[in-house]
Amino acid sequence: MDSGGPIVSEGNSTASVVIVGGGLEGVATAWALSQRGITDVVVCERDTVGGGMTGKSSGIVRCHYGVSSLAAMAAIGLEVFEKAEEIFGTDIGFRQTGYVVGVGEPSVDNLRKSLAAQRAVGVQTEEMDKAEVAKLWPAADLEPFAAFGWEERGGYGDAYQTAQAFAASARAAGVRIRQGTTVTELIVDGDRATGVRLADGSTISADTVVVATGVWSKPFLAPHGVDVPISVHREQIVMIHPGVELGAVPVFSDLVSLQYVRPDVRGEILFGNSDLAELEIADPDSYLNRADEAFLDLTVDKVGTRFPDFTEAAITSSYAGCYDVTPDWNPIISRGPLDGLVLAVGFSGHGFKISPAVGRLVADLVVDGRSADPRIPESDFRYTRFAEGELLTTRFPYVGAGEMR
Repeated sequence: MDSGGPIVSEGNSTASVVIVGGGLEGVATAWALSQRGITDVVVCERDTVGGGMTGKSSGIVRCHYGVSSLAAMAAIGLEVFEKAEEIFGTDIGFRQTGYVVGVGEPSVDNLRKSLAAQRAVGVQTEEMDKAEVAKLWPAADLEPFAAFGWEERGGYGDAYQTAQAFAASARAAGVRIRQGTTVTELIVDGDRATGVRLADGSTISADTVVVATGVWSKPFLAPHGVDVPISVHREQIVMIHPGVELGAVPVFSDLVSLQYVRPDVRGEILFGNSDLAELEIADPDSYLNRADEAFLDLTVDKVGTRFPDFTEAAITSSYAGCYDVTPDWNPIISRGPLDGLVLAVGFSGHGFKISPAVGRLVADLVVDGRSADPRIPESDFRYTRFAEGELLTTRFPYVGAGEMR
């Protein structure tokens, strides 16, 4: 579909690569390209770097995935987070508390198979017995759990700080990051994307256009016949003061009552719901940016059940963000369907922990057309898999929690 010739303007420019979206995945891509020596790159962000849904991430760092390519991507992310001071020269908010996941009896076999598959792609993970978990989380009622997985190197981070570090490193290498710059459309010539048009009418011509527009991807791409099967899902987060001194506790993923909690630097804990069987469809430009009463009641019930010693706990704050969710709850990181177009969308809540690997995979697609890491075949994340009926799903689903594991 031809969108018409470029509007002549003093602002017209060119680049080797233009990236639409200055959220975490967009700036991770800019950073990864710069690491490969590709610096004729422009990032267009309509607001400020990391100012969209990036800052709403709960920031969990884990490599626990039944999809081996995702586990490998998370392992790459972990390596970057661990070396952040060396790589970026700044603290990105990564706190290595450890990560423990617990399952009930019906999921024990799949937990063990998943841990073995994770180790096969380089994840350092092991099974841990209940007595050891009780030492890590003495406040938790562990009676309903039948098995646990443990990642000593797991923890949590700060997606906004991480995005700023990616952007600063890319900018220092020569990448142009244009904030307050709204892209209104792709420029398409025949079956090729040749650049983007901005809100002021100016254009940026480019050999490659990378679209990393998150929850705004579907309406942005649809006018060009690119149908990404993305739903926008509102996710709520609650911050709790436990009312007791917890000490150094790890992130805890409870796949019995379907919740997760992680410590926070202020002595609070962050609560999230792991029951994602039903999506709460939302408008990313107009949604309730706090937990609703029903979710607060759910929080009290789930946290109170799992942590009965939190008798003096108090909810201190809440917020909400939106996920760009695909039918298989896994991202699209793919060339096409237009020549010159690369998609990095549909991250379905996984985006923070895998962001360094996302950047590298997109850079591989831009430069070489394929993944450089045999653990992460680009075919896993191809745009066409939905039409082909070949969804990317976990090999080892857990009861009630298949979407995110």
